[in-house]
Amino acid sequence: MSEKFDCHYCRDPLQGKKYVQKDGRHCCLKCFDKFCANTCVECRKPISADAKEVHYKNRYWHDTCFRCAKCLHPLASETFVSKDGKILCNKCATREDSPRCKGCFKAIVAGDQNVEYKGTVWHKDCFTCSNCKQVIGTGSFFPKGEDFYCVTCHETKFAKHCVKCNKAITSGGITYQDQPWHAECFVCVTCSKKLAGQRFTAVEDQYYCVDCYKNFVAKKCAGCKNPITGFGKGSSVVAYEGQSWHDYCFHCKKCSVNLANKRFVFHNEQVYCPDCAKKL
Repeated sequence: MSEKFDCHYCRDPLQGKKYVQKDGRHCCLKCFDKFCANTCVECRKPISADAKEVHYKNRYWHDTCFRCAKCLHPLASETFVSKDGKILCNKCATREDSPRCKGCFKAIVAGDQNVEYKGTVWHKDCFTCSNCKQVIGTGSFFPKGEDFYCVTCHETKFAKHCVKCNKAITSGGITYQDQPWHAECFVCVTCSKKLAGQRFTAVEDQYYCVDCYKNFVAKKCAGCKNPITGFGKGSSVVAYEGQSWHDYCFHCKKCSVNLANKRFVFHNEQVYCPDCAKKL
């Protein structure tokens, strides 16, 4: 008499039927699905005996459920990457490891044109002016805190403007009496010589180089007839009744004693010390 060939669980005869052997036991397909089948981690349904199964690190999937967690591309017959518990295709795994654009927050992958500034990266077309929103890309820009400005917007919002031409001063420039100038705008009113870093004299909001001031503006000393420039020797001036002298030229007509900061007598357009004046 032949030995009984029954399902371990339901005891139904298996003779002439499909069955599964698991852990040394025989079971019908129905009982396999109910008691023995692995559960798919994706759809949470049993993986039946006649279904294709993917097994990776003690986890199980239907072959049709084994897909990239990002793009859902089927991976049952392809290479894949496991990262932080997620199954990824090679392309998405590369994107996961790629830096993220500060503008659109998407990955910057090989071949993408990008802009990097102080460790932060943007797609080229995502790097835009904080004011006008136009693409800066790889062009010139000005950082201000967390914002970035194109040259035009920075000039409009932040740059100082030259008091002469009223155009923005984007680099260099000079300041005189708290007013900004382009170096090329701060020139002698007579000869147009640049005055930045040079000695000059201001007269009624006009600026003169030393030579032009001497020749066209400076008063002439009543003693030596040379210009009184205020530079170097004789920077101190003596003025009396519309006339001016270098301090070293202001001396007695008769005895030549210097009278700067001393008492004097002015007689017939001449200067005398008190002693010599008595003898006139």
